[in-house]
Amino acid sequence: MNEPTPIRPPAQANAEPSYRRVFVRDLILPCAIGVHAHEQDAPQRVRINVDLMVREVDLALQDRIENVVSYEHIVKGARALTSDGHINLVETLAERIADLCLADARVSSVRVRVEKLDIYEQAASVGVEIERLQSEN
Repeated sequence: MNEPTPIRPPAQANAEPSYRRVFVRDLILPCAIGVHAHEQDAPQRVRINVDLMVREVDLALQDRIENVVSYEHIVKGARALTSDGHINLVETLAERIADLCLADARVSSVRVRVEKLDIYEQAASVGVEIERLQSEN
């Protein structure tokens, strides 16, 4: 009769970092955006989605907001960016939102989607999605 092979622990502990996903879904804001003459007259609706991969440096959160990357900061920042004067391109707005998120060194990557909602009657939205990584300095 064969004896079962004993289960052995791995040679070393898993040294992979832990991550938390922080996100904002379907934030709809007015924004002065666009290159066409008819887009210069009035703000239009944009939908913003943001996904962050946040490296968990210390798992002891202590139930304190200053110990996490807060979605509130992202929402307030997006509101400020969309109300800070005219922007020609959705790509520019997406880059600015990505920069805002990556200003926190705990954010390892960010994906930002910016959509104009009222451009084509036949389309729910048009826009751009970008993904950026934290620079290694």
